[in-house]
Order: sequence, then structure tokens, then C-alpha cells
Amino acid sequence: MEPIKVQSEGGLNVTLTIRLLMHGKEVGSIIGKKGETVKKMREDSGARINISEGNCPERIVTITGPTDAIFKAFAMIAYKFEEDIINSMSNSPATSKPPVTLRLVVPASQCGSLIGKGGSKIKEMRESTGAQVQVAGDMLPNSTERAVTISGAPEAIIQCVKQICVVMLESPPKGATIPYRPKPASTPVIFSGGQVRADPLGASTANLSLLLQHQPLPAYTIQGQYAIPHPDLSKLHQLAMQQTPFTPLGQTTPAFPAGLDASNQASTHELTIPNDAA
Repeated sequence: MEPIKVQSEGGLNVTLTIRLLMHGKEVGSIIGKKGETVKKMREDSGARINISEGNCPERIVTITGPTDAIFKAFAMIAYKFEEDIINSMSNSPATSKPPVTLRLVVPASQCGSLIGKGGSKIKEMRESTGAQVQVAGDMLPNSTERAVTISGAPEAIIQCVKQICVVMLESPPKGATIPYRPKPASTPVIFSGGQVRADPLGASTANLSLLLQHQPLPAYTIQGQYAIPHPDLSKLHQLAMQQTPFTPLGQTTPAFPAGLDASNQASTHELTIPNDAA
């Protein structure tokens, strides 16, 4: 976070950073065709708007700037989301308009101040702005941050964000904050019918077959009728062995799920891995 610049004239005008957690579809809406929407938001608000990289189902959108620029950026995001809701309703029979929802990512050490003694602060924010505010009970994975969900009409959300910014400036985070970083989507390694698949969703993948024998031999790439030793694959072979209770084939007490024949002397398993790891 950048150093806070305080200008005492006329109340709140400092530089701060707010982080938002968004789904991929929401991020697409904010970026717009060829990045036009986010470019306009940056220019019109004067705030810096950065979007985390990575093929993840969730992304972090970071908004930095003077408070008035941040509020403008928030307003533009809230109205854009409302526009998306209205557009999606034109194709559905729903009659009541769902609220706009934004998720802030806030250091857990500041969440107590947002909630207030006995929930007094969060109650006051709900009543004075008309927005719904909820602070998650659990921290986001591998971080010391919590999600704060705000929902309501765009005007209510903007007022609520202003109040949250005031609280966050009055109560800075205590100690070091471990920021939340969304992880790429992946499915667990599954053994069934003789297949091992580590399948990162949406990643471009290359099919590689590993020949796993009851001796801990090097891994092989299968090309046509030939098995070619592949040193890089031996690491993947070790990884596959570590992640699974893999009894050497041919033992009398196989640690395989039902249906996998452990009596074969050698068994071929297919492993799908991202191209850049191959």
C-alpha cells in the first residue's frame, strides 16, 4: 500500500488501496471489448485499476488513488454491474431486480473495527446506507484477509464503501497482512479405471502417458510403439506417487480404489499436464 497522503482541507482526501474479489465473468464485464471499459474507468475516475493475472475462476481487482477517485471508480463498477443485471433480466422471466453485489478483501485485523462492538458499526452502516454488509467469519485460503460482501442499489453501495474507507483509515491493519491470492482451478488427481488425471481446468493440456511399473523406474513418454525415457517426466512420476497411496503393483493388499486391477505386472496410466510443464 502506498503512503497515505493527508490533505486536511474539507475532510477525507487520502491515497488508499481497496481490493475487490471478482468472478471471471464480472472481470470480463469490467475489462470490456479490447479493454475499452476499464480504460474509460481509469481515465474518468483518475484511479489506478489493476486486475490480477492468471487463469483463475476468481481475480483480484485493485483500485488505488485519492479517495474521491476511488469512489468514482466504485460508482462506475457498481453501475456497470447493474447494467449487466438489467441486460440479463431482459432474457429471463424474473420480475424483481436482484441487487448489485461487490466483495471487498479486507485484512482480518481491520474487520473487528468494521463490525464494531457487539456489531454496532456494521448495523449503523446497514441502516444509514440501505446496503447489506456481511463480513465473512473465516479468512480466505492461505491469507489473513476476509471477504466483506456489500449488496444493494449502486447508490447504497457507494455510500457504504465510503463509510468502510473511513473505518479502514481510522483503524489501520495491525501486524503483517498475508494477501489472498486466488488459485488456478484444478480437479484432484483421481484413480479410476486405470487413469490418473491432474486436469487444470481451462489450461491448455498435453496428453502424456506414463508407464508405471512395480519397480520405481524412470517415467517414459509413449510415442508410437516406442517408450522413450523422459527425465523431466520422472518428477511428475514421483509427484503422482506421492499424492496417491500407491502400493507397488502385484502386492496382495493393493491400496487402489475398487475396480482397479492390481494383479497386472505393469499398468499404463494417462496423465494430463499443462504444456508449459512438459
